[in-house]
Amino acid sequence: MSMSIHRYFIVNKPFRMLSQFTGAESLPMLGELAYDFPAGTHCIGRLDSTSEGLLLLTTNQQVTRLLFESQTPHLRQYLVQVYKQVSPATLQQLRTGVPIQISGALHYITTPCEVEIVEKPDGLFESGWSYPDDRPHTWLLISLTEGKFRQIRKMLKAVRHHCQRLIRVAIEDLTLGDLQPGQVREIPESEFFAKLKIPYPN
Repeated sequence: MSMSIHRYFIVNKPFRMLSQFTGAESLPMLGELAYDFPAGTHCIGRLDSTSEGLLLLTTNQQVTRLLFESQTPHLRQYLVQVYKQVSPATLQQLRTGVPIQISGALHYITTPCEVEIVEKPDGLFESGWSYPDDRPHTWLLISLTEGKFRQIRKMLKAVRHHCQRLIRVAIEDLTLGDLQPGQVREIPESEFFAKLKIPYPN
């Protein structure tokens, strides 16, 4: 097998950083991370500035199509801190689908997903946004296969809960692991494709 000309990375995107390298924005961008990315590196499946966690970067332009534009849905997993206690009835609403606004007056019913209440993970890295642990809140682990714009935040708003912190921890079998905010890890091509469960290039 010939050596790939492409490179693949995972990043733990910090709070209040944009998922891009260039622009006229006032917030920090990926180019400010302490890593020498090769020319042509771009992110796949962005996170908004107030979301944190697993971000995929590559020089391979085909990966976005293979991962997010294929007919096969790919699982994404998020650790979410929400304001107030979440009731069993609300959990069931989130699991079965809620209406969210996607454009103007257009609403969409989210597809069924997995939602469970979890304990705050030990050793969870701190965010730039500090939410007091003594205020009422719930940690949720949400696993879904679709990614409408700001979908999880809109789902929580639909059931009257405010999202305090949103961390993407996994896409299929590719996980954030112990990577700290701002850290970058290069992944071998074969491992990258296998863990994301997308076809390996010929």
